[in-house]
Amino acid sequence: MQQIARSVALAFNNLPRPHRVMLGSLTVLTLTVAVWRPYVYHPEATAPIVKAIDLPKNEIRSLLPEASEPIDQTTSDDVDDIPQDELDDKTANDVGVHEYVVSTGDTLSSILNQYGIAMGDISQLAAADKELRNLKIGQQLSWTLTADGDLQRLTWEISRRETRTYDRVDGGFKMSSAMQQGDWVNSVMKGTVGASFVASAREAGLTSAEVSSVIKAMQWQMDFRKLKKGDEFSVLMSREMLDGKQEQSQLVGVRLRSDGKDYYAIRAEDGKFYDRNGSGLAKGFMRFPTAKQFRVSSNFEPRRLNPVTGRIAPHKGVDFALPQGTPVLAVGDGEVVVAKRSGAAGNYVAIRHGRTYTTRYMHLRKLLVKPGQKVKRGDRIALSGNTGRSTGPHLHYEMWINQQAVNPLTAKLPRTEGLTGSDRTDYLTQVKEVIPQLRFD
Repeated sequence: MQQIARSVALAFNNLPRPHRVMLGSLTVLTLTVAVWRPYVYHPEATAPIVKAIDLPKNEIRSLLPEASEPIDQTTSDDVDDIPQDELDDKTANDVGVHEYVVSTGDTLSSILNQYGIAMGDISQLAAADKELRNLKIGQQLSWTLTADGDLQRLTWEISRRETRTYDRVDGGFKMSSAMQQGDWVNSVMKGTVGASFVASAREAGLTSAEVSSVIKAMQWQMDFRKLKKGDEFSVLMSREMLDGKQEQSQLVGVRLRSDGKDYYAIRAEDGKFYDRNGSGLAKGFMRFPTAKQFRVSSNFEPRRLNPVTGRIAPHKGVDFALPQGTPVLAVGDGEVVVAKRSGAAGNYVAIRHGRTYTTRYMHLRKLLVKPGQKVKRGDRIALSGNTGRSTGPHLHYEMWINQQAVNPLTAKLPRTEGLTGSDRTDYLTQVKEVIPQLRFD
């Protein structure tokens, strides 16, 4: 080591004086930087500067851990603008009432769960009346909800004679039963379309509820807004009369003649409507709005509680995590009623299918359709994106039945079907009795 040091010293001394000065200066500077530690002044009496930022309540969720997933903020205020017309009018008694006709495979749980009703309420209903486990095809359920989305009342029309009602009480539901005492009488009402079908039907003697039932029965065959002056209609209603007053009614059959062509809808024992040959009138739907199924990043939850505000912030649809630019498809035949950019929803499309169903598609990158355009099941309507109030590329998809949001993954979808076997035979026998009553003269 000493030998090395002497060799370095000898080499250094043999250097010209300017070189020795420069090399020595660099050595001192290097050592100074290596051992120097800066002194930072931290006055204890000085408080840190803090800036308070008040966020609107609707922005608070963006700070939550769940915001790292593609999950929507509440968007209902931005998209509750589906165009309405007189065909959507409801009677005062119908506002807030949801109706459902029992079909094949239905149970009390499967029916109510798709509308987001809590399983606890469903269990309490079943405890109040075990017969609710034996629903039959064609029976009708109707219910109302509280402002918080809890079940308030359920009505079960077992038959045209017997109705059971279940009202919420402390600790569960209380059942009451009523037997109808009136006589059921068939009545035929007919007329000619004037300024509008609704006005003409009421003038012919149909109530608002009966007009609505006719529109729903014919929704897949006829756009009632496009009926022309001079088109004819004939409606067969079965009405319960008690002491000369009408208590309730049920549509049996309807016939519409537009541009010289006749359209029929006749009720079968299952509560659904078919044409004269027993073929189904409903148009089938796809379950998913994409060509293949993608991961669900946020489920339907109409009673979701915001952990920060403590308020109910409903998630009225399902979020699918999918790459931007994925083709979005119409799930069924219908008419585009909205195609625009709309605040938190970003670019979004709404399609009306008949008069009962509406679907909504949000946060789209590009729209491929325009309002008023007719689409078929499987048509491309948009490309998915990340527009609006969104924290990641995804598609928010909603399905509404009778202006009520339902779970798109479990909702009972309309299917193109028809009657077969003995059911069709019985139906055709009924058709022979109904059609002669639907005359225009």
